[in-house]
Amino acid sequence: MTMPMPVLILDSSPSSAYHLAMPNPRAFIAFDYDHDEFLRVALVGQSKHPDTDFAIADWSVKVPFVGDWKDKVRDRIRRVDQVIVICGENTHKATGVAAELEIARAEKKPYFLLKGYPDKTCYKPTTALTTDEIYTWSWENLKNLVRGAR
Repeated sequence: MTMPMPVLILDSSPSSAYHLAMPNPRAFIAFDYDHDEFLRVALVGQSKHPDTDFAIADWSVKVPFVGDWKDKVRDRIRRVDQVIVICGENTHKATGVAAELEIARAEKKPYFLLKGYPDKTCYKPTTALTTDEIYTWSWENLKNLVRGAR
C-alpha cells in the first residue's frame, strides 16, 4: 500500500514557507548624504530586527565617489533588486539622489520613495515622477513595500 505524498501549499501570508524561502532583497538606498545618512543607517537597522521576515542587503554609496561616479552607481544599481529612495527636507536639492533615481529608471529597477521624517516636510528628488508617491515610513509599510506592494 502506497501512502499519499504530503502537499505543501504556498500562500502569501507572512508565515508561509514562500516568505521564509524568499531571498533577502538587495536594495540600493538613495539618500541625501549630507543630511540624511542616519536615516539610511536606521533603515538598514530596522531590516535586521528579529521580528521582520526580510533583510536589506545595502548596496548604497556610503562615501562620495570620485571620478565618473555615475558609472559606479549604475554598476551597483544593476546588481540590486530594487531602489529605496529616502526623502528628507533637502532631497529636492540633492543632485546625487536625482541622478541615482534616473539611473534606477533607466535600468528598469523598481523603486519607492520613503518619507524620512514623520513630522517634517519631505521632498521628492527632482527626477521623481509626478505619480511617484512618498510612502509613510512605518513597520508595516516597509515590509509591504519591500515585498512589492505599490
